[in-house]
Amino acid sequence: MQGFRLGSIFGFEISVDLSWLLIFFLILWTLTVNLFPFNYPGLSGTTYMVMGVAGTLLFFTSLLLHELSHSIVARAKGIPVAGITLFAFGGVSRTRMDAETPGDEFQIAGIGPLTSVVLSAVFGLIAYFGQGAGWNVAIVGVASYLAWINLILAVFNLLPGFPLDGGRLFRSLIWKLTNNLQTATRVASIGGRLLGFALIALGFWQLFSPVPNFLGGLWLILIGWFLNNAAVASYQDLLLRTMLSGARVSEVMTLNPEAVDSNLSLQDLVEQYFFNRNYQSFPVLENGQPIGIVTLNQVKQVPREQWMQRTVKDVMIATEEGITVSPEEDMVKVLEKMQKARSRRLLVITNGKLQGIISATDIANWLQRKQEFGTDMPSRKTFTEQKVEQIQSS
Repeated sequence: MQGFRLGSIFGFEISVDLSWLLIFFLILWTLTVNLFPFNYPGLSGTTYMVMGVAGTLLFFTSLLLHELSHSIVARAKGIPVAGITLFAFGGVSRTRMDAETPGDEFQIAGIGPLTSVVLSAVFGLIAYFGQGAGWNVAIVGVASYLAWINLILAVFNLLPGFPLDGGRLFRSLIWKLTNNLQTATRVASIGGRLLGFALIALGFWQLFSPVPNFLGGLWLILIGWFLNNAAVASYQDLLLRTMLSGARVSEVMTLNPEAVDSNLSLQDLVEQYFFNRNYQSFPVLENGQPIGIVTLNQVKQVPREQWMQRTVKDVMIATEEGITVSPEEDMVKVLEKMQKARSRRLLVITNGKLQGIISATDIANWLQRKQEFGTDMPSRKTFTEQKVEQIQSS
């Protein structure tokens, strides 16, 4: 995901994915142009705009509170939470590990829909008493919308499709019965995919029914597509974490990678290294000490006429940006660090000396070797290719 940081609440970093902006304006347009004018005719255009902005902002605030409840319970269970990201289809709490017991999973998943039900009740009471007290119709209208949308959010999240909250509740029950998290995740993910296909089918039916609902149909197709992909990705992520669990950087990294000098010009870097080596990046040394990493994409961003004047040090990603690990670090934690790094690669350093480099390709190759021993995973080629793409593009 690519986006920007909003701030932090209760110690949780709040980020917004760029895809959220598209949905924000789509919801704002729907409320301002369609929903509120239809339900409350006769108001001014300015009033509808204010209602639309307030309704959209409070809706996403509701989503944030939903995710905050997950994060707070997860932290209380000893599960580290990196932060919360709002994106096109809602939000996600970025935890660094799964729940350790089915009971913890049940509580963490269940608190989200419960929070949405509470919010629905609160906004419903505001609308009810506001209408009785003669409040402005704009306030009552926005509160009524938020009461219904939070109730819909709670019901939708309770559907038994992983990774929805209902899917996680379902996974916790299967986990309790089988005492196997991987089996439970596989079963819950199948449920998520089936639900996704059902929503897509319902969306197409709405598009081509005798009385078509184009907007509703497109929404269902998009949500179904997202849920199907999320179910597959969530299962694969668990498989990846499972296989990497207990592995150390020293087992996965490429030893003694070829490095380049920091004073090398970009022209020489391209001609002597990128043209003659099958690598997308090189560690950068200064007086024998690793100080950063330079990638092909960084060089391509510099105009060609500047390649003779610019040096590797001018464009490299410095080690101060958190692109270094030690050989003994746990690979599950390193994977998260790698996904955040601009280079999507990490330098392995001991006592100021370069020991190796680790990339998505290194992880994929290591997984291939491990699969030779017969683990419960999808076909080798499909899985490893997908993981490389996910790490490089995340």
